[in-house]
Amino acid sequence: MSWKSVIVCAVAATALFPLTAASQPSLKDPRSLREVAPAIYTVRLDTSTGPVVIEVHREWAPLGADRFYNLVKNGFYENSRFFRVIPGFMAQGGMHADPAIQKVWERASFPDDKVRQSNRRGYVTFASTSARNSRSTQFFINYRSNASLDDLGFAPFGLVLSGMEAVDRFYSYGSEDVPDQDRIADKGNAYLQREYPKLDFIRTATIGK
Repeated sequence: MSWKSVIVCAVAATALFPLTAASQPSLKDPRSLREVAPAIYTVRLDTSTGPVVIEVHREWAPLGADRFYNLVKNGFYENSRFFRVIPGFMAQGGMHADPAIQKVWERASFPDDKVRQSNRRGYVTFASTSARNSRSTQFFINYRSNASLDDLGFAPFGLVLSGMEAVDRFYSYGSEDVPDQDRIADKGNAYLQREYPKLDFIRTATIGK
């Protein structure tokens, strides 16, 4: 078969079975990952220190719950590092291992949710900058009650059901030696593995019931 015939066949197949964002979700296109999450669902993180199970409640933070659901379901967090671990405060992760994917999602911020739950120990919350509606993919797990974050607009969307002891074991380089997020965005895990090899990470992340 000639290359022209291959092209004709491909075009014909596309006409019969058009590729749409809804049928072809892709991490390269944030617009294609807009599935509405269940009212309550669980996420299992198989981390380098052990399994962590998070229960997500959509009524707490609907937009955050939806974003987390889509990212987990489509493999965004696999092999990602907890790059900012501050004992007595929180453990933060959620930047993609591949800088090409991370740069796409940095531009895919989503609106803030109203704060309906407090940032207590074990509660899971999306990180953001000081700007409004700046959440994208990064999240953190609270090590203690951080109620001061509530007034700053950080809205928890879930809590750790089991495995908090694994979270407590995440390696910390201390509050004064935190990886540069711009360099993570530019180099991904290559930078972190070279400069911060002890960081703990998510092996796989899967949706439960």
